[in-house]
Amino acid sequence: MKILIAEADEQTRLRLFALLSQRGYEVMIATNGAEACRLLQHDDAPSLALIGRHMPGLDGLELCRTVRQWSNERYIYMVMLTVQKDTPDIVAGMRAGADDYISKNCAFDELHARLRAGERILKLQEQLRIEATHDVLTGTLNRRAILSLLERQAAQATRHPSQVGILLLDLDHFKKVNDSHGHTTGDDVLTETAKRLAAPLRRYDALGRYGGEEFLIVLPRCDLERTAEVAERVRLSVSKTPIDTSAGKIAITASIGAAAMDQGPVSAHDLIQRADQALYDAKALGRNRVATRVRTLEHAC
Repeated sequence: MKILIAEADEQTRLRLFALLSQRGYEVMIATNGAEACRLLQHDDAPSLALIGRHMPGLDGLELCRTVRQWSNERYIYMVMLTVQKDTPDIVAGMRAGADDYISKNCAFDELHARLRAGERILKLQEQLRIEATHDVLTGTLNRRAILSLLERQAAQATRHPSQVGILLLDLDHFKKVNDSHGHTTGDDVLTETAKRLAAPLRRYDALGRYGGEEFLIVLPRCDLERTAEVAERVRLSVSKTPIDTSAGKIAITASIGAAAMDQGPVSAHDLIQRADQALYDAKALGRNRVATRVRTLEHAC
């Protein structure tokens, strides 16, 4: 696990770096609060941080307050380092947002035990985050989470002009699967479909269950042409082979509506409306195809 040591005193930094490295931690170093603040904002930032109480510029208390003001979903567990363990000092650190407090000169076994406790809390936080943001059946983002992500992407693309594409996808004649084979088989089909949807996507694309047999895919840095190309790969991934279920092999196809923010700012709501209209076109034209607001890529059913 990654851990950040933010400490002005060089001797303390070197001691902690050696001890933590020996225990298998991937250690990052900051000599002041401003540097620590930058490191903790990176996408791959540590989730554990040892923070010195007194640092030049941004001190430990200010750093804790700053971190707690961030709206990041990822929680950062912060342990305040100090030479003092007076009650007022501890209370000040906790009120600023620190999770724990420990003396710089403590025995390493005590520090390691506190870090292990922090790791347990982080694992619990991650489990709760996944349960709150992911669909239980398919493991994809749930409706609220995927819409929230789309809204953030659309807002960011408006502030810093860029392109965002989305795919609104509906499994063709899925009701017949449930009616003919039961909801358990339908669940198996949805679970396998989610895996096939994810296969052609990039690491930073996002897939969510929009509702029932509908899925929403968010594609950062994609214009309409690129979005339609990804949609076609997704369509082929879904329909490439029948899905094995307890009721036998079931062939599944999908209709996909594609839209993109490639002609000026568009709200997330308007973008979904465009994709929904394109999805309606794909169904009206015979299903198992990709449609955009500009053109349609047709395929035989």
